[in-house]
Amino acid sequence: MEYGLQMYSVRDITGNDLAGALKKVAEIGYKFVEFAGFFGHPAEEVKAMLDEYGLKVSGTHSGLGDLDNDFAGTVKYHKTLGNTNYIVPGAPWDTKEGLDSTIEKLNKYQPMLAAEGITLGYHNHDGEFKPNKDGQIAHAEMEARTSVDFEIDTYWAFCAGRDPIETITRLKDRVHVIHLKDGTRDRKGLALGEGEAPVAAVRAKAIELGMRMVVESEGLDPTGIEEVTRCFKYLMTLEK
Repeated sequence: MEYGLQMYSVRDITGNDLAGALKKVAEIGYKFVEFAGFFGHPAEEVKAMLDEYGLKVSGTHSGLGDLDNDFAGTVKYHKTLGNTNYIVPGAPWDTKEGLDSTIEKLNKYQPMLAAEGITLGYHNHDGEFKPNKDGQIAHAEMEARTSVDFEIDTYWAFCAGRDPIETITRLKDRVHVIHLKDGTRDRKGLALGEGEAPVAAVRAKAIELGMRMVVESEGLDPTGIEEVTRCFKYLMTLEK
C-alpha cells in the first residue's frame, strides 16, 4: 500500500523549511502529500520540490476564502501543482446562518472547480456530527444539500461518537480519500496505533472500498517527523 501524509502533521518545520520537510517525509516512505499551506512559495517552486523528492500531491487543505478572494489565481496555483482535490478543512457551521452560507459557497464553487478539472471536498472535525446552536447536524445538512466530496477524518468521526467504518461505507460514493488518524476518545491526538480509534479496521475497510489514505498525526511528539515516522512503522506492521 502507498500512504500519504497531511503536512500539518509536521507543521513544526514546514513554515521555515517546506523543502526539508518534504524531503524527510519522502525518506520515511510516504508517497504523496496533502498540503496545509504553502508559506509564500510560488506554485512552480513547490512543484519542483515535489518532483525532486518523488512525491505527488493528493490534495490540499485550502479555504473557501482563497476562492472568494482570487478564484482564477487559486485555480492556476493548484493546476501548476497538479492538484485535482481542493479540500475545505472547515468552514462556518455552528449556526444556521453560518451553515447556510457555507453550503451556498460549496454549491457555487463546486461546478466552477469541476469545469477546471478540480474536485471540491469538505473535511470534517467532530463538531459537524453534533448539533449546532440551531439544532442542525452540519454534516447531514451538507450531505443532503450539496454534492461535494467528503474527506472523512475517521478519528474526528470517532470522537463525535460515530462509527468511522459505517460512515465511510455509507458515504463511499462521495469519499475518495480519508484521514487515517488515532488518539483518545476525549480528543487527544496520538500516533497511529497509540490511541483508541479503530485504525487497523478503518485501514482494512478503506482498502476494500478503494479509498486513498492520508495519515494525519497532530501531536508533534516529540517532533512531527518522529511522530509520523512511528505512524509509518505502525502501518508497515499491518502489511505483514
